[in-house]
Amino acid sequence: MSITAPARGESRPDRKKGKGFGITRQERAAALFILPLMVLLTVFWIVPSLSSLFFSLTNYSVVSAARWVGPENYLRLVDDWLFWRSLLNSAYFTVGNIPLLLVCGMALAIALNSARLRLRYLYRVVFYLPLVTSSIALSMVWLWLFDPHLGLLNLLLNAVGLPSQPWLQSTQQAMPSIIFMSVWGGVGGTMLIYLAGLQGISEQIYEAAQVDGATPWQSFFHITLPLLRPVTLYVLVTSIIGSFQIFGPIYAMTQGGPAFATTTIVHQIYINGFRYFNMGYAAAQSWILFLLLLGLSIANLRLMTRGLDV
Repeated sequence: MSITAPARGESRPDRKKGKGFGITRQERAAALFILPLMVLLTVFWIVPSLSSLFFSLTNYSVVSAARWVGPENYLRLVDDWLFWRSLLNSAYFTVGNIPLLLVCGMALAIALNSARLRLRYLYRVVFYLPLVTSSIALSMVWLWLFDPHLGLLNLLLNAVGLPSQPWLQSTQQAMPSIIFMSVWGGVGGTMLIYLAGLQGISEQIYEAAQVDGATPWQSFFHITLPLLRPVTLYVLVTSIIGSFQIFGPIYAMTQGGPAFATTTIVHQIYINGFRYFNMGYAAAQSWILFLLLLGLSIANLRLMTRGLDV
């Protein structure tokens, strides 16, 4: 088979090499576009991450020079009951938060995806608004709502003949109260993601299923849920990461109390690093959290991507 040269006037790919680097002009232009982002990524993420790994192997305390102690901080975590308590509380919050986010977010998305619902665009904005509001501002509002004496929730309970509840002042009710507040504030983001997934499903699939005699519930379980599986995977992984990193409501509403019932791993990292200035120990806790989230994310990816072309 013969290879002919391109005809006169036909455009050719620009393969002009950059001076001294052996790259094309397009590759050099692409590198220049990427360079600002890489500089920011290096300065604000890669360097701090590597620095925290180094400090986790030292006794750095801000006010004194770092002294190498090796794995001592990590070994200390094994006997730190408060670390394990905070890890357990973080898992408690995650297990309570994520199922509610998934179920409520999907239910709202299905409801707002209906063309027969009036003002559905307004509802989307209303449900999404708490997500773009400061978590501290929301926490201050809910702190008043949960007030055991003058809070609106207890006033509503009293109006229907039910006794007042201690809410955030109870070791049993504090974490469920924060979970409820977190679901209220975060369900809008989950709703919009599921809504985008629903709008990507062709109506012809539902019409074909309806012709074959499928009920709405059968269409939901055999069409909607399977086709939303990639969306669910994304929501699940990001929600796990976000739930283990909960800090704002804990800091503003309970300070980890009562009796350490709501202290979480990120709250403990903050306490050790910025209150006790034990940066080395806090860095070790942060790397344990990173490895935990990495393992959970990989496990979810392998579990949820079975049978998917991803």
